[in-house]
Amino acid sequence: MTDEAQTFDLQSHSTFSDGELTPAEVVAEAARAGIKLMALTDHDTVDGVATAQDAASGQGIKVVSAVEMSVLDPVAQDLHLLGYLVDPSDAALLDVLQRSRGDRENRAQRIIAKLETLGLVLDRSLLDARAVAGKTIGRPHIAEAVFTHPANKVRMEDEGLNDATSFLIAYLIEGAPAFVGREAPSIGQAINLIHGAGGVAVWAHPFWDVDAGPEVLEALDRFVSVGLDGVEAFYASHSRAQTELLVDRCEELQLLTTGSADFHGPNHPHFNRFGAFQTFDRRPHLGPIADY
Repeated sequence: MTDEAQTFDLQSHSTFSDGELTPAEVVAEAARAGIKLMALTDHDTVDGVATAQDAASGQGIKVVSAVEMSVLDPVAQDLHLLGYLVDPSDAALLDVLQRSRGDRENRAQRIIAKLETLGLVLDRSLLDARAVAGKTIGRPHIAEAVFTHPANKVRMEDEGLNDATSFLIAYLIEGAPAFVGREAPSIGQAINLIHGAGGVAVWAHPFWDVDAGPEVLEALDRFVSVGLDGVEAFYASHSRAQTELLVDRCEELQLLTTGSADFHGPNHPHFNRFGAFQTFDRRPHLGPIADY
């Protein structure tokens, strides 16, 4: 539950990456939730931004040009960086995003091969349908293709895995049996790309990737040294203690503090409702994003 009605929500996903809805449908969901300022932050692509902005016209909602970039860093192999206010036609940014998407597609096939080696069966029809539609195949889609296949039912029950998300955590995150690393820019390279495209760089959901507070703060200080502008301090799964830790450090460092429910669609087990994050009575600092 939220502690107040949120009027901004700065991370969401459409069918251009791992979301359920088209960009226009995502905007409609945000409008129904009373959101006035949102961002479509598909993974490694800005292809849905223009459609989302067109859909928002006349609905009393602003859609920030944005992207969620995959980043490689020692603190976590699958770190995410949000770029807000970026120029969606910037050639350097588009080139890196295209290469990251290509790696994502190759990575999916490597993950599938690992899962089959582990004796799991995938519902290929789910993945083939996305491929035919020109949509990316990410770990959530692979997890769904495994969990929903009846051949895996007994094994899922034996391992206590009761949905696709629990399977993803058990098999597909860093350190898990079928995890496959990525090729992506470093944190410094990604920040430079975002700045070069006229944007601001914000670390997405720090405690999703890193568990310990001291490790998060150490990474944050290092990211700031290479130009980080802000942190997604307010997030659907962040606790009060995690939120306050981030906000306090960001205030010391004069960084932006953004927030999101990370909307992926109405049927997602966790990220299914705009505005579903708490600020714990702390004030967000959106900086130039709020003036969009």
